[in-house]
Amino acid sequence: MTKEKELSVEEKFELIKRNTEEIIGEEELKGMLKNGEKIKHYIGFEISGKIHLGTGLMCMSKVKDFMDAGVECSVFLADWHSWINDKLGGDRKKIKEVAVGYFKEGLKASLKSLGGDPEKLKFVLGSELYHNNDDYWATMIEVSKNTSLGRMQRSITIMGRKEGESIDFAKLIYPPMQVADIFVQGIIMPHAGLDQRKAQVIARDVAMKMKISPLLNKKKELIKPTAVHHHLILGLQKPSVWPVPKEKLQELWSSLKMSKSIPSSAVFITDEPKEIREKINRAFCPEKETEFNPILDWAKYLIFQNEESKLLIERPEKFGGNITFNDYASLKKEYGTGKLHPLDLKKAVAEKLIEILEPARKHFSQPRVKKMKEDMEKLLITSAVLHK
Repeated sequence: MTKEKELSVEEKFELIKRNTEEIIGEEELKGMLKNGEKIKHYIGFEISGKIHLGTGLMCMSKVKDFMDAGVECSVFLADWHSWINDKLGGDRKKIKEVAVGYFKEGLKASLKSLGGDPEKLKFVLGSELYHNNDDYWATMIEVSKNTSLGRMQRSITIMGRKEGESIDFAKLIYPPMQVADIFVQGIIMPHAGLDQRKAQVIARDVAMKMKISPLLNKKKELIKPTAVHHHLILGLQKPSVWPVPKEKLQELWSSLKMSKSIPSSAVFITDEPKEIREKINRAFCPEKETEFNPILDWAKYLIFQNEESKLLIERPEKFGGNITFNDYASLKKEYGTGKLHPLDLKKAVAEKLIEILEPARKHFSQPRVKKMKEDMEKLLITSAVLHK
């Protein structure tokens, strides 16, 4: 049996960086890799229903990259945060059940679909971390003492709330709790989508003032967490403004990210092949449009994840015949010239995603796990009826 090749510092860094939007503290991360520091990662999730491709494939593809780079990875099942943010009807018991049941199994299945090893991924439940943990609550207060009320109010966007929105006071506790999660777990590399940026920036800003749960390197020196932000994939719906003005592109992008609250705009990890084909066939995908195109966005971030990735376009000879793309740049160029028709692109992306998600569908066909999914879906229906 041959021993796996040890990756260089540069190779590890490139694995961590690929398909990300931003790394805050890039040079610090390079230095830690060079010094052989133990890099502890986490990504936190609210427990809010069915897992779509943005959570299942986008997030977990980066987790796989981090694991391949030798990073110690963990998933935080944020049941308290879900309660604060009124998810699943605000029922704490049900939120916890879904967290350790369906949600955990869904993330494991997603990682498996991407070729990762779910058994190497650590899961931490919020209520277990907080139970009888005085240091956690003291850390949350220390974060709060070093952050202004105005900044906490501006940070409610990390909950999917609008700045200036009328909210109950509990929601102002959400940001310092999220930041405290980082310090109490000793997380050097917090990871999230760009929509969580405000919380990660607060963590960096307070890091050098923390006394209760400081982040320390091997030399016991105070350090800041290095925040990694992955891309937010688009939902399948047409934007409210079209064409999108360039100056509003980022703003609209965040509002049009894939969302479980608009089921027709999202593909879920357990969707049947027929559902996936139908949703993608109806998707917004303008001819020759390469800047704001959900199907190209998915191709770039969900299909072309590494140098081995391929996308086969099957079409009759009269329309150019079959063609295989080995990288996103060549696919984008072909589509931008109009040589590749939207329907052919949609069909190819749908078939590739069906192939990628096969392990997840298989995982959820097991009776025990299938029941978790069914129970969660019943809970969503009940919650929707109660909130009408």
